Amino acid sequence: MLELLPIFMFVCICACLMLGYPVAFTLAGVSLLFAGVGILLGLFQLGNLLSYVENVYGIMTNTALIAIPLFIFMGVTLERTKIAENLLSNLSYVCARLPAGMGISVVLVGALMAASTGIVGATVVTMGLMSLPAMLKQKYQPALACGTICATGTLGQIIPPSIALVLLGDVLSSAYQQSQLKLGIFNAAPVSVGDLFVGAIIPGLILVIMYCLYLLAIGIFKPELAPRYNKTNEHTQHTPTTFSLIFSIAPPLLLMVMVLGSIIAGIATPTEASAVGAFAALILAAIKQKISFTMLFETCKNTAGITSMIFAILLGSALFSLVFKLLGGDTLIIGFFETLPGGTSMAILVVMVAIFLLGFILDFIEITFVVVPIVAPALLLLGVDPIWLGIMIALNLQTSFLTPPFGFALFYLRRVAPPEVPTSAIYKGVSVFIVLQVLLMAGLAIWPSAVTWLPSRF
Repeated sequence: MLELLPIFMFVCICACLMLGYPVAFTLAGVSLLFAGVGILLGLFQLGNLLSYVENVYGIMTNTALIAIPLFIFMGVTLERTKIAENLLSNLSYVCARLPAGMGISVVLVGALMAASTGIVGATVVTMGLMSLPAMLKQKYQPALACGTICATGTLGQIIPPSIALVLLGDVLSSAYQQSQLKLGIFNAAPVSVGDLFVGAIIPGLILVIMYCLYLLAIGIFKPELAPRYNKTNEHTQHTPTTFSLIFSIAPPLLLMVMVLGSIIAGIATPTEASAVGAFAALILAAIKQKISFTMLFETCKNTAGITSMIFAILLGSALFSLVFKLLGGDTLIIGFFETLPGGTSMAILVVMVAIFLLGFILDFIEITFVVVPIVAPALLLLGVDPIWLGIMIALNLQTSFLTPPFGFALFYLRRVAPPEVPTSAIYKGVSVFIVLQVLLMAGLAIWPSAVTWLPSRF
């Protein structure tokens, strides 16, 4: 029974999170409670907990994590500009002659915003407020419009610079080092956030293309669900000039090239690129609109709030990981995976299903800091590629965020959707996009080189 103590701790934490208790304090509090139980039962000594101080020091001095507040600042700054609104308006005219042209323009805008901000919830809300009324005015089927916006809004989960990939990169880097040390490999090449960014480029592009092809097929074979763009139905009555089109598309493209291009070219690390992106976002905001002290204060305040929340969870998860290992949890998980029929493939399938189900009740930050540190070392010991694993987890979470009835993206859109759009339409609309993402995950499982090829070249 004592060997199941770490499992009880994990279940207790999940139960407390479902009851609505703060994540950081739940992780720390429950971990301390079970640490006391472990000490009383003689499973480990009080002095073993002193290594937590070293863990905290390592977290606070980790330069890779500096990218988190900078990318958040970049995303919050761009939210306050009219970049997305201008993009959608102008691309709608550009794609007007295509079947389901406005739906395709929504996907393209969402992809560009994902590559500029990397904040999923904010993208879903922004696209919902801006795109859904416009698509309904164009006589789009409400289910198709809602599904397109939800799926597009979650692209920030996989398209870099994604906050999820930054957090996953740090967790997987630590897990990979642990697994290599257990295998007796002391000079293994490190896994970085930049590796995940580069590895996510091809899957992200494939997903955007799949979305566009699906909408194009709907526009061709079922045009009544996605009528061609009709200017008379639009709330804006202007034809964009070449200059205005370039002026709306250039900022997010320029930002994407500056951030991702510098990482891919080896000019900058993700941390350095995040600083460039934050500064560039300020410049773009100044060009688009006048920057006031109030705007800067609110942007910094929002950035500080989100960053504080993430780091508080990170510190709590460090204590959880330590106590879990002291209770023998890592040995228990490794032993479980080794006894599974089907070997590594079955172990990966079990983990992916578990993460998918947990995505209904836990946020991606909670899963990254609670679940991934438990399962990743065991999978990496079995020879799983860390970059491929990180991208698969990110795609898996993106899929779970779309799945009814608990998908977070559905809640975000429901909050801003007009009352006449029923919740059932949102659920119906995302179903095909969920299938597309599952197909992509299956494809990456069969051809993992789609993830690993590009990082191996850079």
